[in-house]
Formats: sequence, C-alpha cells, structure tokens
Amino acid sequence: MVKPVTGAQQRIIEAAEPGTGRLSGTAAQLDGLVRRGLAFRHPRPPHACFLTPAGHRLREGDAPVSPPPPDCPVPGERPAQDGGFRARTGGQDDPPGGAARLREARGAWSGMRELRRMTRADGATGRLCGWERQHLVRAAALVLEAAGFPPASEEPGGYRVSETPQPDAVEVRPVGGAPPERVDEAWSRTLTEAGWQVSHHQGVRPAGPYLLASPRRD
Repeated sequence: MVKPVTGAQQRIIEAAEPGTGRLSGTAAQLDGLVRRGLAFRHPRPPHACFLTPAGHRLREGDAPVSPPPPDCPVPGERPAQDGGFRARTGGQDDPPGGAARLREARGAWSGMRELRRMTRADGATGRLCGWERQHLVRAAALVLEAAGFPPASEEPGGYRVSETPQPDAVEVRPVGGAPPERVDEAWSRTLTEAGWQVSHHQGVRPAGPYLLASPRRD
C-alpha cells in the first residue's frame, strides 16, 4: 500500500506557484517530495524544487503514484558533484561508464525534459531550456550519453563534444575512427529529436566528418 503524503507535504503541493509549479518548504519536506517522485530539483543554484507531472496530478486531486523502485533514479535527481550531474563529453576526465552510470544519465535527461516543460509557457519539451542554452556542451553530451552512445573516453570511435568559435553551436566529432554513417545517422538523429539543429561537415584539420549542433529556433 502506498504511504500517503503528510499533511504538511500536501499543503506544500497545494501552495505550489501557478504555472511553474515551484515549491516552498523546509529542506526535509522538499527532499521527501523528491524521493517520492512528486518534485524535482532545478540543476542550478539555488536548486529550487518544482512539481513533476505526478505532483501536478496529486495537486489536481488524482491519486498519488507509487514511489519509484529503489534502483530507479527520480526524474531530476543528480549526483552531488560540482553542483549537478555532468555528462561525459569524451574527454580524459570523464567518469567511468557502466549500467549504474547509464541509469544516472537517463534520470538526468528525464529531469531535464521536465525542466523544459516547467519553464515553458506551453509546456513543450522539444526545445532547449535556458540552462541548456547556457551550457551547450554539457547539454548535448547529456542527450548522447542518455541515449547509450559511448564517448571517446570509453571506446575508440566514440564521440567528443566540444565548444566551437560559434557562440551558439557545439561540435560532435568521432575520435579514433568512427564510421561516417554513425555520425550522419545515429548521433544526428538523436540530437535532432532532442531539439537540436544539426548540420554535417567534413573537417580538414583534423580530417574527418563531424557535426555542428545548435539549439533549434522557436
């Protein structure tokens, strides 16, 4: 049987800001809502909490959903490192991969999509949010890692995401001999579906195919 929310938690949910779903309460109360999957934390300081779709349903009078399984990350939950989850970009300082890491990346991506929904007036999730536009390399790397693509730090031929001279674009380049079709099809399609505008290029120095990805215009 699902344990109901406390009276204090219910009042916090009902008092959420209209439109944004932003919550106010003690740290313990908000943490409890995050653990139940009824709230998520914004990845940037001051790490404010917002209602998830389950939290909105509860506020609207629907029955609360069951808590997520212990091994399933709550949408929006981030490992506490450098102020938030950092996707692997293909550099030498990337953390190791593995099944647990992939679950974390997918949980972070779910939270990012929820952040998109909560910060857009129309609730759409197909465009980058403000945080992503300010951290383009990390945002693009999160999309690729959550999709299960190994970066260059994990296997030869993986991707590396880096800045470009263009202020609104990042470069996604295979390192170590990834076949061109992998760039043209899999990485490009994944980024496009996540709200990026992707163009294909052939480099000279260094040689080889690469992608330029920028936020899709509204």
